[in-house]
Amino acid sequence: MNYSKVFTIFKKHYITVPLEVFGDDPYKTLISTLMSARTKDEVTLEASKRLFKKAPTLKSLAKLETKEIEKLIYPVGFYKTKAKHIKKLSNQIIYVPNTMEELIKLPGVGRKTANLILNRAFKIPAIAVDTHVHRISNLLSWVHTKTPQQTEKELVKTLPKKYWPDINRLFVSIGRQFTSKKKLNEFLKRNGLI
Repeated sequence: MNYSKVFTIFKKHYITVPLEVFGDDPYKTLISTLMSARTKDEVTLEASKRLFKKAPTLKSLAKLETKEIEKLIYPVGFYKTKAKHIKKLSNQIIYVPNTMEELIKLPGVGRKTANLILNRAFKIPAIAVDTHVHRISNLLSWVHTKTPQQTEKELVKTLPKKYWPDINRLFVSIGRQFTSKKKLNEFLKRNGLI
């Protein structure tokens, strides 16, 4: 498998993903990623900006009522449930944890979110597998899996660690650009990747 070729080509075609504006801030990465599930990045970005303007820190977030959080993050998908999770975790922690074990104990945080936080905010090698990483890894025949969880396990075994920090942001960027399977296949073929 020519990982180097894939990453080189994906970097050439990379377009910034909206939520990357929060950089490596653990608090903003955690909250924006938690809100992003089943929500377009552009919607999440605007909701995150509203929330962070009102609550720039975990401490200030803990002072907000759930109803106020709901209003600030609307129209993200499942905003009422996400507001409850955000309120609960803001009362539960005073800093964003930097281990998988601690992160997945937080309300609304699963492996993908935890891996994104570890990778982006703490620079700890981790592979955050969303639908784009799962789909593209299968199209490249790097894995033959049915779920993102299976894809994560297989990539951890086979993908060299030096690629872990970039896989999510690059694959998400490419996946967002080539949303249909047909267009993605054409892109991969045109660049000699499949």
